[in-house]
Amino acid sequence: MELIVFDLDGTLLNRKSTISDYTSETLKLLSKREIAYTVATGRTLHGARVILEGHRFELPQVFKNGVMIWHPGQRRYSSSKTLTASELENIVRACLHRGVTPFVFTLDEDDNSTVYHGVLQSDADLELVRVLGLDGHVRMRALDELPADAAVTHVNSIGAADAIQAVVHSVEDQAHLVAYSGLAREGTEWHWLDIHHSDASKGGAIETLKELLGLERVICFGDSDNDLSMFEAADEGYAPANANEAVKAAATAVIGHHDEEGIARFLRDRFALDES
Repeated sequence: MELIVFDLDGTLLNRKSTISDYTSETLKLLSKREIAYTVATGRTLHGARVILEGHRFELPQVFKNGVMIWHPGQRRYSSSKTLTASELENIVRACLHRGVTPFVFTLDEDDNSTVYHGVLQSDADLELVRVLGLDGHVRMRALDELPADAAVTHVNSIGAADAIQAVVHSVEDQAHLVAYSGLAREGTEWHWLDIHHSDASKGGAIETLKELLGLERVICFGDSDNDLSMFEAADEGYAPANANEAVKAAATAVIGHHDEEGIARFLRDRFALDES
């Protein structure tokens, strides 16, 4: 069995953060040919649910850069590695010191998620709370209500680029943590931040899926540093033209731009989908 794995932002999605009609039709053609596909994204399930709905993403899906795997058929999560109390304390301290609001994601016994956040400080914080609240599986609580024994999967923040980068640099020397950041939305000043345990990665999650699904080969698509571990785990890895240089260097080949449906066009050619 061969599995195609898509990153979302900057890869399968266009600049409007949606799946274009052409790409949607391409996914239907893949499904018709019984070519398996799924996603491995830095987003949470609630941040991807509306985007993926109706596009036949039926296999286990990788969220938060490999921290969590969602099993849609069983409607449950599995989690690889959670943060310790001391690791979380260091992250929260670094965020607050730089005026960035930490959003602490936990996994509850009922497989829902509770997000504990600090004092909201910006319009970007308020927008993130609004978006999180759109998903019925997410509960919002104040950070000081976080239980001591909570299973913390990751920490997100959003803020000005210099503040976010300062937080990233502050945790770089902590061996068990990995931090990613990037532009939150094209045309804005806001950057996102994602910090989780170093043992969790897209590559590790792909290895888990290979064993779980009995896969023989994996073909992946991605554009950012958080996709590099996935490229290492895959048999083939393709970077859209907009990918960063490290990803392009690691790729089997560089293909079309994400906002020009480069992934869909590559797949139609690779699998002769237009001839189906």
